[in-house]
Order: sequence, then structure tokens, then C-alpha cells
Amino acid sequence: MKDQHLSGKQIDKLLNACFKMDDNDKNIVLLVDVPDAKMPDCDDWRFRRNFALQWLQSLTKEYGKKRSVQIYYYPNVGANNGDLPETMYKINGSTVEIDTEFLNAHGQELSTAEILTGAQIVIAMTQLSATAPLKVLAKIHHFRGATMPNFTEPMIPALALDYNKVDERVMYIKKRLDKAVSVDYYFTTPGDKFHFKADVRNRQAHASSGLMHGKYQVGNLPSGEAYIVPYEGEIEGDPSQSAGTIPVQFGDEIVLYKVEGNRAIKVLSEGPFSTAEKNMLWDEPAYGNISELGFGVLDAFGVKAVGSILLDEKLGVHIAFGRSEHFGGIVSPDSFNKKENVVHIDRVYIPECQKDIRIKSVIFTYEDGTNEAIVADDNYLF
Repeated sequence: MKDQHLSGKQIDKLLNACFKMDDNDKNIVLLVDVPDAKMPDCDDWRFRRNFALQWLQSLTKEYGKKRSVQIYYYPNVGANNGDLPETMYKINGSTVEIDTEFLNAHGQELSTAEILTGAQIVIAMTQLSATAPLKVLAKIHHFRGATMPNFTEPMIPALALDYNKVDERVMYIKKRLDKAVSVDYYFTTPGDKFHFKADVRNRQAHASSGLMHGKYQVGNLPSGEAYIVPYEGEIEGDPSQSAGTIPVQFGDEIVLYKVEGNRAIKVLSEGPFSTAEKNMLWDEPAYGNISELGFGVLDAFGVKAVGSILLDEKLGVHIAFGRSEHFGGIVSPDSFNKKENVVHIDRVYIPECQKDIRIKSVIFTYEDGTNEAIVADDNYLF
């Protein structure tokens, strides 16, 4: 897998490893979003559309009449993890040069529900993440899926990993998160230290290891993380105990979020990014929800950061803000004041993503009062 041209046999091997396909998996659907005036095209987006067409052509040749492979396009929804449109488009012929105007003029419009109901396997190769909506829709329309938001050419080698070994490492963390009642993060920045305690009571962790063998599972590709939604205080009389300070680096500026009750309620720092984040919290309180505690494991397999969240979050510790209901939380698109502001955004704590913030330690505390250090000085202790 050293170039962008994957053979049908290579893709089939990947899909069989991820989905453990059988004779009932007859319909594979590829979903691709397209640019518009507000969100213009770029090289990576164009690569991804070409990559999807290669999969379509290679798998059609590989499967013949055994399986149907179709590709559907839709106008981008403007934000990561926004709800999918009610209709999508089929295009006759193959072209990479597609935008929303082209779809409206030349596409055959079809119901999204109809497309998903007819599919057993759905692969989303999109610019904007469709993970959250597809997790919800999979349970309604009964398919399994893999999402590849912002997938780029340097990520192709990660598709060749042994995902059974990835699963072993992911499950090591998942089993411990399931037993934990809190997770303590100790951050260091140049000249300062910060602590955040996440309440993980009343929650079950998730394993995203690239193996979507269970019913209606949807996960990322490339994959390799265990994660959990912190307790958000939905039980009457039992508020969330998540509290502390979370630092996030934007460029050279470190923004400091004060967290109470699992919500970032205030920005403690000053600067242009701090001001922008302060305004966002004011306009959209749901944006401040701490929506995921993630632990990526692919660093152990020699995978390197490529500048895309899809892969980079799989390399280490990350904390997300915003939407959580697709992972078992309570913050949904309806929790936001404006549809275009719906977001689930990961902040990744590896040097390539946040050069001045280090993870001094991450400690899990269990119900019996014992604790276990999982991370020390940016490295896992297993």
C-alpha cells in the first residue's frame, strides 16, 4: 500500500478484516460530500473523491455480481458531525470535479433513508466528519459503517495495520475505563501546571479498533482508540463532578478553559484565540460540553502524525468538546442554538498537534478507591 491505487483484493482484505463480511453483505455504499461556495475545494478533498472512485471501480471488478457497490454524493453540511441531508445524489459516469452546483444540475436525487436502508456496509469518505450522524442512523437503518473524514494520501499505510493487534491494545484501555469512576489529567505548559478531573461514573467505554463486527457498529478508519463520554449530570440530584482547567494550544497561544459540571464555562486566558473561544462559549454553551475522553494507541505501531484529526487522534490522549449523544451522552444537535454550530471537536495532546502542552500523567481511579497511572510523560505505561 505504497501509493494511492489499491487493488480490489487489498480493499476486500481490509473490509473483511473490519466487518467480517458474509453472504448477507451484498450492498456496499460509498458516501462522499462535495464542496460549495462557502467551503471551497482543495487538493485533499479532490484526492478523496478520486480515492472513492478507485474503490468503486476496484471493488466492482473484484466482486462482479457477488456484491453491489454504489457511490452517492451530497452537499457538505458545513460542520463536522452535522446531521446528513435528507437527500443525496447519484452521478452517471465518473468525475472528480463535482460540487454542489454540479449535483443540482446533473445528479439523480435519492432519499438518504432509502440509500442507507438498502445498504449493509457504508463507507463515508468525506471532508467533514459524518461519524456522529452515521452512528445514530446505523441503528435506524441497520447497517455497519466506517467513516474516513479528511482521509489523506499519507494515511494509506495505516489501512494495512493488523487490526486484531490494534484491538488488543484498545481493549486494554477500554476495560480499565469501564471500571473507572474518574480520570485525572495533569498537564504542563512552559512555566505552569494544570489539573482536570473527569467524572466517568454512569458510563461505559467504547472500543474503536477498526473491527466493526457487531450489529450496527460504525467506527473510524484508520482506527485505534478507546474512549468514554464523561458523566454529564443528567441524573437528578447527582451533578457531574468533572472540574478543573483544560489547556488547548491554538498556534502559539494556549487557551485555558475553566470546567465545572463537565462544561467549559469560562476562558481564563487572554489573546485572540482566547477571545474567539470565549465568544463561542457565550454563543453556544453546548460547545463547552466535555464530550469525549480518548486514548489513541497507533503510536505503538509506528504510525506518525499527518496533520489530520482522523489519524492524529489515534496516536495518543485527546479530549473533545461539543456533541456527545452519538457516543452515549446527552448533548445532541438540538442542544445547540444554531445548526451550523453543531460540532464534536477533538483536541489532541501529542507534540505534533500541541507543541507546548505535555501530559505529565493520566490516572484512573476505580470504584474501590485504588488508582492506576496509564500515561506518564506523554507515554503509555503498558
